[in-house]
Amino acid sequence: MDTVRAVVHDRYGPPEVLRIAEVDRPVPKDDEALVRVYASSVTRSDTGLRGSEYWFARAVTGLRRPKQRIAGMELAGVVEAVGAAVTRYRVGDEVFGIRSGANAEYVCVREHGVLAHKPAAMTFEQAAAVADGACTALAFLRQAGLEKDHHLLVYGASGSIGTAVVQLAKHAGAEVTAVVDTRHLELARSLGADRVIDYTRDDFTANGRTYDIVLDAVGRLSAWRSRRSLTPGGIYLTAGSAGSVLPVLVLSLLTRWIGTRRVRLGMAEYRNEDLRFLEELIEDGGYRAVIDRSFPLEDVVEAHRYVETHQKTGNVVLTVKGDGAT
Repeated sequence: MDTVRAVVHDRYGPPEVLRIAEVDRPVPKDDEALVRVYASSVTRSDTGLRGSEYWFARAVTGLRRPKQRIAGMELAGVVEAVGAAVTRYRVGDEVFGIRSGANAEYVCVREHGVLAHKPAAMTFEQAAAVADGACTALAFLRQAGLEKDHHLLVYGASGSIGTAVVQLAKHAGAEVTAVVDTRHLELARSLGADRVIDYTRDDFTANGRTYDIVLDAVGRLSAWRSRRSLTPGGIYLTAGSAGSVLPVLVLSLLTRWIGTRRVRLGMAEYRNEDLRFLEELIEDGGYRAVIDRSFPLEDVVEAHRYVETHQKTGNVVLTVKGDGAT
């Protein structure tokens, strides 16, 4: 059987557990498309699952060692073969989406999985930086009950989820306040934020403004601290972190019965209909990918180290194939 290159890890640990290895080239099932990957990414979830941050997920990912040896989840590339039952895609189609094991030269994706045609106006690198952050943002906004004319504050509006939330909330007709550090003020404005707050200089919880939704896109904002910034009936929703999951879940239960302000833990969802909505929105010029840095596949360890600094702006991309990429 032919072999291809992929980023693999046989144990949990620091970025150095990752390596480039030859693996069997995947063969598509009847309902799958074989995609030649041109670009992938390294997300916060990738580093958390590889290391010790998301220890609570190991009941699913593998208690002692990873069940899925190949890293990554976002992809953009070209369909190279299709299964007998596939009708939506043809050989040569440019696509993007989400599938575990995406840090590889080839990956098989179900026809009705999280896969869509790549917007023509996007490069492969740009398309590889869309699905995770934007699909998660859409899920969070649904869970928060966002409606037109709602006042929404986004804490951490310069990351992968945050940059997506700002754009998607504006598209939905909300009034958006973005909270970022000094170097990201102009980025937040360029994404459509109505107001921008520099958290290194101003404390949004002390300015007297209130919001229908306070969305913590980075899992670093205290729900208790945010309560004074919520309107009666308002919702605080957080992406959470390993240390905050249990306290947030407890507060979520308590606030169902105590007071009118609610606390919720955001849950990522990856849906085909969301990706197809994003495809159309991008084609109409209503959404853009934000990319901090690109690394070649061979530098995946360095890419993971950079994501773990928590300093990235938007997304970090891995280039898998350069020749012929547009």
